[in-house]
Amino acid sequence: MKKEWTIAKVKDYMEPHRNEENAIPMSKYMKNHFPFLGIKTPERRMIFKTMTKEMELPTFEDMEEEVWALFQLEEREYHYIAIELLGKYKQQLTVKNLSYCQRLIETKSWWDSVDSIAPKIVGDIVMSNREQGEDVMVEWAKSSNMWTNRASILHQLKYKEKTNEELLFATIERHAASKEFFLQKSIGWVLREYAKTRPKVVQEFVGSHTLAPLSKREALKHFK
Repeated sequence: MKKEWTIAKVKDYMEPHRNEENAIPMSKYMKNHFPFLGIKTPERRMIFKTMTKEMELPTFEDMEEEVWALFQLEEREYHYIAIELLGKYKQQLTVKNLSYCQRLIETKSWWDSVDSIAPKIVGDIVMSNREQGEDVMVEWAKSSNMWTNRASILHQLKYKEKTNEELLFATIERHAASKEFFLQKSIGWVLREYAKTRPKVVQEFVGSHTLAPLSKREALKHFK
């Protein structure tokens, strides 16, 4: 019989793997924004897999509260576990859950959490209801929060031939003049990825628009 999912039990699974030797460089890599337990990604994923085998997942009704509780813990690995837990409910998430995703994106924000939520979770939600989801992405692009802007740019990262070019390019144009490194980088990244599907379109877009040097360099990385 599976155990009940609780935050205390999650900590019971994670804490024995604490590794101070790993924690210091891991925190340094994230510019010391967060303390770390020192559990590297492959090991953390194995621990999460064991957790989900041995504990009952929270009900969908309780999921948001449990994910949020994990986000309140200090060490960054708990935030990663929170995002992995949220991902377990992808088939049930709808446009109504985008405001919750935005709350997570704007909490303890850094590229690692945002980039785990935007293409995989937010992208899937928008794909399931393009019209309403894209309306929300337009609003996210207008947000005063840079990380929410980044998520709006990156939500189509894995869409390939299903990409809404008009929305993609309009969102990029909105932020093309930004001085924010993480917005410049996301613009280059999403264009580079879309170039795998429509290389000529991306080349033409880059050639006809003024982009930050970083964005342009990233966008054309795989062109000779």
